[in-house]
Amino acid sequence: MHRNVPLSRVLDRTDADGNRIYNMSVDEARALLADGGDMGRIDGEFALVGQQGKRVRLARTIGRLLRYFIAKFHDGPILIVADRIDAIRDQLTALGLSDQFHPSYTRMVPAHYVVSIDLVGCPDPNPAYTRFLTPARNTLPADVHEIGVRYITAAYREIARWLDRIDSREPIGVCFSGGIDSGAVFLLTYHALLQRGDSPARLKAFTLAIDGGGPDLRQAREFLRRLDLELFLEPIEVRSPDVSMEDAIRAIEDYKPLDVQAAAMCLALCQGIRQRYADWKYLLDGDGGDENLKDYAIEDNPELTIRSVLNNPLLYQEGWGVHAIKHSLTYSGGQSRGYARTYAPLALNGFVGLSPFVCPNVIAVAEGIPFIEMTQWDHHRLYDLKGQVVSAGVKAVTGLDLPVFPKRRFQHGAVEEGSTLFPSSPRRYRQMFQEIFEVRA
Repeated sequence: MHRNVPLSRVLDRTDADGNRIYNMSVDEARALLADGGDMGRIDGEFALVGQQGKRVRLARTIGRLLRYFIAKFHDGPILIVADRIDAIRDQLTALGLSDQFHPSYTRMVPAHYVVSIDLVGCPDPNPAYTRFLTPARNTLPADVHEIGVRYITAAYREIARWLDRIDSREPIGVCFSGGIDSGAVFLLTYHALLQRGDSPARLKAFTLAIDGGGPDLRQAREFLRRLDLELFLEPIEVRSPDVSMEDAIRAIEDYKPLDVQAAAMCLALCQGIRQRYADWKYLLDGDGGDENLKDYAIEDNPELTIRSVLNNPLLYQEGWGVHAIKHSLTYSGGQSRGYARTYAPLALNGFVGLSPFVCPNVIAVAEGIPFIEMTQWDHHRLYDLKGQVVSAGVKAVTGLDLPVFPKRRFQHGAVEEGSTLFPSSPRRYRQMFQEIFEVRA
């Protein structure tokens, strides 16, 4: 017999406090969504549910996760919406409907789309997708300095207004490797605190150091030494046995190797900070910078060419798109899927985070860069572009010279070269995922 009969056909289990909307209230944003209005009018980051009769609309930006599941109740369908698969499972259990659950039956709302669902019963019609973020491409001049100013000014604005909502006595941390993106976020935050008249002593640069530290710790020290800011560095030391791929898979509820590895590092860092500082709340990071400036080694992915990367809008942010055959309904695509590697470790450890480079206003500036004109289809010119753009922008905004080091992934920089911390076979990650969810189910 079913218990806990729902009061509504839509059970919204999202956290309204996680939305950061600057030009209207959350309720106004929900009403806009419910009415089918232009979600591009919303300035900020959000994961929202709007309902108008039997039609339900869902929408999110990259920085917030949003999932849904349509359950069958004895008198009709119920739509459950949450940020995590396990939250959906727990709600089904509370309704006495746990036998309907399987992780593959959950759906992720793709970032930058409104998903419209009609709750009309069996068979449930497929949802409709309507894009709401359509940044114009190739609108900026092919000038590194001008692009840098616009791009970094947009990121700085996101940091500054995030700080406006935080008590000036609260400490602020940056997940810091000394790379281009985390380095830019640290210097922009440092500059913002000075501009506000706040004490920069609020700020720390947290660097993960596994078994004494890898190249990231050396890089972080050198970055800050060049700017005479070494006092801000705080290594978070973790033993390699405490880095768990299984825990990372549980956290992000996914099995893609690079995302699991990055999540394992982020989880270790967050847990280390939490053990040291029981009340620390606010963290920033540089996730999204590689996607915006298309700074991934194309040669490492046999599915990509430089032409596919430069010709497809928002490829790294969204994957191949919601209408592509390879688009995953359970996981979306690109960073729309992968941002769980940052979102989940922070949320599960009680942190409130900001990744300024995933904010729609910053993404929109990056899409305006004339990549083809500036690179002439040359891989190496593309890989060099991010350092040039970001360093020029940081110099213009803060007056500080951004040290630029070669790109290195989080999971490679926190450990010494040759580490066997990560399984080498993608199949092993899938196996771990299936084992974890078989126990859950």
